[in-house]
Amino acid sequence: MTKRILIIDNEQYIQEVIQICLQTTAGWQVMAVSSGRDGIAKAEVEQPDAILLDVMMPDMDGLTTFQVLQDHPDTRPIPVILLTAKVQSSDRCRYEELGVKGTIAKPFDPLELASQVATILGWSL
Repeated sequence: MTKRILIIDNEQYIQEVIQICLQTTAGWQVMAVSSGRDGIAKAEVEQPDAILLDVMMPDMDGLTTFQVLQDHPDTRPIPVILLTAKVQSSDRCRYEELGVKGTIAKPFDPLELASQVATILGWSL
């Protein structure tokens, strides 16, 4: 079964790069939205297999978006991977304590992205 990934990132360029990488290297179906609010709504309706969530976004940042996803019973089980430039060990520990499945550093290597996601989630490619 094809995996379905939701990207929540306010940068159009990043959305496109991730979408192309995951579709071509892993064959996954990828959806993208530009805000936390749109991401929450899309996650509720689409029920993706995983969410790649940018931490630094205007209006509603990634951690607030993650908390809303966790507070909703329909979206709580969806694993979330944060995309962030903040990858200090203290940040990673805090993210893990919140229930985030993993963290991928920005900038990321587009050719390695699918395998990073698969490794974090225990999926095979």
